Amino acid sequence: MFTKAEENYIKTIYHLQSQITGEVSTNTIADAMETKPSSVTDMVQKLADKKILSYRKYKGAILTEQGRKVAAGVIRKHRLWEVFLVDKLNFHWDEVHEIAEQLEHIQSDELIKRLDSFLGTPGFDPHGDPIPDENGNFMKTEKKLLSKLKKGQRGVCVGVKETSPEFLQFLDKKNISIGTKIHVLGKEFFDGSMVIQVGKDQSFISKKIAENLFMQTS
Repeated sequence: MFTKAEENYIKTIYHLQSQITGEVSTNTIADAMETKPSSVTDMVQKLADKKILSYRKYKGAILTEQGRKVAAGVIRKHRLWEVFLVDKLNFHWDEVHEIAEQLEHIQSDELIKRLDSFLGTPGFDPHGDPIPDENGNFMKTEKKLLSKLKKGQRGVCVGVKETSPEFLQFLDKKNISIGTKIHVLGKEFFDGSMVIQVGKDQSFISKKIAENLFMQTS
């Protein structure tokens, strides 16, 4: 059993580890958690005592196998709750993250098992992120950023890299969501901006937007 604070640290370190090779520095964790490095040091030492991570002074922390399983469990709960909120309570995809942040700390394994069954064992959350199974395994998918597509290529949006409400609301204005078919009509060499077609509509998007949309191409 872990506290809410401990689970938040474990999940944050898991996500940071996925972006680098090796240990995650306490300063990097502090920036992500918006707290002081000294507070991070206290927590990682506590989690190291629980065998959740390995910590080396001046080097950083890295999750153990047990730590990765705990992180996957928290992520599983978070993403299942997001599916529930969107599919069953009619929340919009830009409204669910903060609520799921609260619900992910519920400790009942039986509740999560029944929630998963009730939802039909979904493989992905409303933002296209894979939901780990009860053993902590993530489904592997082939995808690439929209920014990597060339003029003339087509694809289907299968996920978003940025999940802030502001970004998701911007996508709504462009009629882009999970499952949307996108055709790249033009791409500027200078700044990477694109002209895309969604349905019958054409629109301009910046490189920053294109770098935050995951696509599957045929």
